[in-house]
Amino acid sequence: MARFWIVSVFAVLLTARAVAAPLVEWTSEESLDRFTRSAHKADFFPLSNHFVSQDNKIYCGPASSAIVLNALRLGKRDELPRDRSPIAAKDMAWLPEGFDPFLGKYTPNNVLMTGTKTVAEVLGKPIEIEGEWKKDFGLQLHQLAQVLRTHGLSVTMRVVEDDTAAEPLLDELARNLATRNDYVLINYSRKTLGQTGGGHISPLAAYDKTSDSFLIMDVNPNRAPWVWVEAADLIAAMRTFDTVENRGYLLISDP
Repeated sequence: MARFWIVSVFAVLLTARAVAAPLVEWTSEESLDRFTRSAHKADFFPLSNHFVSQDNKIYCGPASSAIVLNALRLGKRDELPRDRSPIAAKDMAWLPEGFDPFLGKYTPNNVLMTGTKTVAEVLGKPIEIEGEWKKDFGLQLHQLAQVLRTHGLSVTMRVVEDDTAAEPLLDELARNLATRNDYVLINYSRKTLGQTGGGHISPLAAYDKTSDSFLIMDVNPNRAPWVWVEAADLIAAMRTFDTVENRGYLLISDP
């Protein structure tokens, strides 16, 4: 009986450690305290200035890509792509002849291009995966990296393997958030954080050393708010399998 009790208690402790700590919502008083004292929030301001939320359930990758591309280039380059999809061609007929109402900027609708997954493939058109044709909704980490590289950005990909030490990764993330003109996109499991849903992509925006937590700028506010997540839980959420390899993060800059 004693041995059974010890084993049962040990199992409970393991289970408790596997449950993520409560998330702290961006609009809370605790969030304000974390943000105010953070020394690692250089990325927050340009990201928030160019933030767009996804307008469908699959486009977290394109939305996150558009945010980072605009943070790096909007106002710094004269020629940027123009998304002409919001206004129907028949409605354009009422504008003065030769007038172009569209502004140059990146949107979730124009970041996919030649050299990346197509819109149809992101939405489920089968692609070849390890010798088989399968539906592959959204963007895997390496596919997200390819989208950004196709636009000429410098991208370092970190896959969080099962045996990868956490501390060097967390140090790298914190350093990035403290410096300007480079950004982090994470690919993680919502379920691991106690949220509803599956794999997701969003920018990291800040790090608070006192609470050892990171601010996820969630691009799907219809499902979840921006939240602070404890560092260990963030690593656990990225250390999850996605189609062909584990999830992870991208370090992004404009060379």
